[in-house]
Amino acid sequence: MSHTFPLLPALAVILAGVLHATWNALAKAAADRYAGFALIGIAQAGAGLLMLSLAAVPARASWPWLATSVALHAVYTWLLARSYELGDFNQVYPLARGTGPLIVAFVAATALGERLTLTQLAGVAAICGGLGALAFAGGASARRWPAIGAAVLTGVSIAGYTLVDGVGVRHAGTATGYSGWLFFGMGPAVVAWVTVARGRSMWPGVRAQWRLGLPGGLISVLGYGIVVWAQTRGALAAVAALRETGVITGAIIGAVFFHERMGLPRLAAAGVVVAGVALINVR
Repeated sequence: MSHTFPLLPALAVILAGVLHATWNALAKAAADRYAGFALIGIAQAGAGLLMLSLAAVPARASWPWLATSVALHAVYTWLLARSYELGDFNQVYPLARGTGPLIVAFVAATALGERLTLTQLAGVAAICGGLGALAFAGGASARRWPAIGAAVLTGVSIAGYTLVDGVGVRHAGTATGYSGWLFFGMGPAVVAWVTVARGRSMWPGVRAQWRLGLPGGLISVLGYGIVVWAQTRGALAAVAALRETGVITGAIIGAVFFHERMGLPRLAAAGVVVAGVALINVR
């Protein structure tokens, strides 16, 4: 895989990061968070079905990767919901997103044969360091440790599905078809675990929040569909790190809509993330 990362995919992945922060904020804001995730799953399944009608069937070699990704996305969604129950958006979101790129960069370099330049590796490190600073700005009191633990596990699951999809889509022969089957599979999986967790008590919340949950699901489909496509155009570590620039959007959302304190340390950390983006795109 080439060291370079073309400008158009890079810009598209940055947009995907903004979209990801947006739907995560909608999930955090939901009065009944589990019902919100169920609605996101319903929207994902519907969008996946539409994509299937427009795209070729992925090659058979990609199906084991697809099945694994569906399972990992279901685990990720559960961990994300748990993280938002325990912690502030401005802490949980950047920590979860910052853990993934480090794991992806390590595995991609050691197991998948991808190589980044020293400058690009510095960019990955800067993004992850900036995200960590965003998460821990203001210290980590004892009451925050459960949220931090859940956020780190969320990041591990993010790394898992990123790597699986990065390999799977390259076997598929069609990014749209791969994405369609992924969303069509993961949507019902998410609804299933929410139903197990909440039972029938979930459905009144679903009916009450559909105006918030369904748009959130469609935004998540667009954002991750862009990422899957970009994984066919550049190194997995670079895609994973660039996507996490959406944490800057998340920090703004947390300050403006959730009234969480931003402060100078968080602003400085956001600047480090921006510098990391620039380094990743140095050719």
